[in-house]
Amino acid sequence: MKVGVPRETLPGEHRVALIPEVLPRLKAAGIDVIVERGAGTAASFTDAMFEEAGATLVAGDAAWSEADCVVKVQGPTLAEVEKLRAGQALVGLLAPLIEPALMRTLAGHGVTAISLDAIPRTLSRAQTMDVLSSQANIAGYKAVLVAAEAFGRYFPLLTTAAGTAKPANLLVLGIGVAGLQAIGTARRLGAVVRAYDVRPETKEQAESLGAQFVTLRTAIDATGSGGYARELTAEERAAQQAELNGVIAGMDVIITTAQVPGRRPPVLVTADAVRAMKPGSVILDMAASALGGNCELSKPGETLRTEGGVTILAPENLPATVPISASQFYARNLGALLLHLVKDGALALDPAEEITAGVLITHGGKVVQPATAKLLEPAPAAGGASA
Repeated sequence: MKVGVPRETLPGEHRVALIPEVLPRLKAAGIDVIVERGAGTAASFTDAMFEEAGATLVAGDAAWSEADCVVKVQGPTLAEVEKLRAGQALVGLLAPLIEPALMRTLAGHGVTAISLDAIPRTLSRAQTMDVLSSQANIAGYKAVLVAAEAFGRYFPLLTTAAGTAKPANLLVLGIGVAGLQAIGTARRLGAVVRAYDVRPETKEQAESLGAQFVTLRTAIDATGSGGYARELTAEERAAQQAELNGVIAGMDVIITTAQVPGRRPPVLVTADAVRAMKPGSVILDMAASALGGNCELSKPGETLRTEGGVTILAPENLPATVPISASQFYARNLGALLLHLVKDGALALDPAEEITAGVLITHGGKVVQPATAKLLEPAPAAGGASA
């Protein structure tokens, strides 16, 4: 089977789907890798490195046309979809719950779409394939560095001849993989770290890294499925927010990481909460996207400074700013998935197998993942009679 690695075309995307390190294992499984020239350059993986590892270098669209399976980091543009043919497979971060129409287009082209962000994260044998965790880990690390750069003071306690600098008070909202890495990084930089999550079981995880867990009087257990938090009700959100605003007001730096798959991220830092913060405070919203963010005032991809002197950062693709490590982790995850799906040098997709069932989005001209297919169902007619 031939796997094609084209150059990523999204502005600011510096990662590459496969790296030379993983090619020998793929070759042993009957997978030949075709790499578009320059595909790894932005991540410091040269054409010579790929060639030495056994890849075939190609120019133009050959990584698409000559491949049985195309692997990417980001989902395809509409122009890239047109390069795909019926029977071909596409693997990447396809975001099916956010881009269901794109999945329907891929199905219409007869493409087998496999999405790495749909890996069943609760399966222990899928951990080596868990791209969301590996990339969130990098994002949590970089988020703290970006916030520290924007913060006008030291993070650690420092005593000098010119006086003493107090440590920064930093709050992490959302204690998943990204949040835990943010806690660890902020602690290493010397900040006093607090953390909050609506899932009570995260308290021990946060405290194990040296953070103080924020316990609200209006404590809510919002543990959901698949390792995520569930969406709160309106009443739960209001009760939580009123108390959380008081905690936010006393913070110097806030890192937000809370997301719900396929839905708008919960607003944890309201406009009122921002107005109550001290001048010079920094908010970094890791959940900012086209669907919204954890901070009510965030604008994806932009840096804002409020009239009250609070800086709000909303970077859209933090892992791509650490392209070497991010590509290494991504390629290892992707390689593990390919080795799981390929038998005797060909894709062997068993829809009844748990991992395959999770990642297989389109196949045989249809959208086969139930959650995505449901999003594409026509809305019920208005005014219809109920049975």
